[in-house]
Amino acid sequence: MSATAIRFELVPGWEKCPPGDEYSHEDVAGVACDSQDRVYLHTRKGERVMVYEEDGTFIKKWGDGVFNRAHGITIQNDVVYCTDDQDSVIRVFDLDGNFKWMLGTPGQVTDTGYGSIRGRKARIHHNEFVERSSGPFNCCCNVCVAANGELFVADGYGNARIHHFSPSGDLLNSWGDVGTGPGEFHLPHGIALDNRENVIVCDRENDRLQIFDRSGKFVTMWTDVLRPTDVVVDRDGLVYVSELWRPLEPGQGSFTRGFAGGDLPGRVSVFSPKGNVVARWGADSENRSAPGNFIAPHALAIDSKGSLYVAEVSTSFGAGFNRIARKECLDHQIQKFRRVR
Repeated sequence: MSATAIRFELVPGWEKCPPGDEYSHEDVAGVACDSQDRVYLHTRKGERVMVYEEDGTFIKKWGDGVFNRAHGITIQNDVVYCTDDQDSVIRVFDLDGNFKWMLGTPGQVTDTGYGSIRGRKARIHHNEFVERSSGPFNCCCNVCVAANGELFVADGYGNARIHHFSPSGDLLNSWGDVGTGPGEFHLPHGIALDNRENVIVCDRENDRLQIFDRSGKFVTMWTDVLRPTDVVVDRDGLVYVSELWRPLEPGQGSFTRGFAGGDLPGRVSVFSPKGNVVARWGADSENRSAPGNFIAPHALAIDSKGSLYVAEVSTSFGAGFNRIARKECLDHQIQKFRRVR
């Protein structure tokens, strides 16, 4: 397939968020769809889950007061898995937000040498302060769920490991170390299973996807990616990747590529099952805040009709570091793209 083999068009103004502080949010850290194509947003600055119809009509919200900082959200068989990277846990709910169980203990982290990053200036990225890999969890990022209910967790901000759990939460296996070689990570962030149930890991600060079998054996890596944050796979085996903006500034470098000669804006890429690019858009520094482009793409979801939802953490990553005006960031939180070819 060529790079224009498939195409998407923006659905303008998709989210119809009710007015008022009790509904407002400034980032969408995670997005997922249930079996009825309802859309669940895991939001920050308003740490909650917001639920919408596929046309963007608001249905309900839940989770107020539960989360420390929203990160990932995954729905499998209409069970909702919410990752909280500040609490270092994964909380599990039904579709109405009723708590079921939890993986990890809030605030309890394993010893990787990461510790507090306050006052520490990173040369490449703050993930360089991870000195060694360890058990679950230290600021875990995302989870994916196999057909048999087993879980795979990307334990990334303060660790360099993938953890494999039974459906009941028993640890079966872990793999990964700090570094740039095969099976080594600098911030394993997004995670998904392909149609053969191989494990795809967004090795974010190494600018690559690494692919493993379910036992953790390295299979291959794809390097035609920029700072991958999330990955999802559709029924045809196409692999969708959100890619975060890499500004040209200290602490925003790549462990494998160093510092580029200029600004590298965010984008979305779609790959064939063999790793060939079949669609790619964004990557526009001059018009990053325009509808259809991206400031800080962070998470993805695909519904049953093939529509793609792209969640952004624009205020945290853009306005929070004075890289872009706050007003522009508030207009870039969630976008829907309809597949047209």
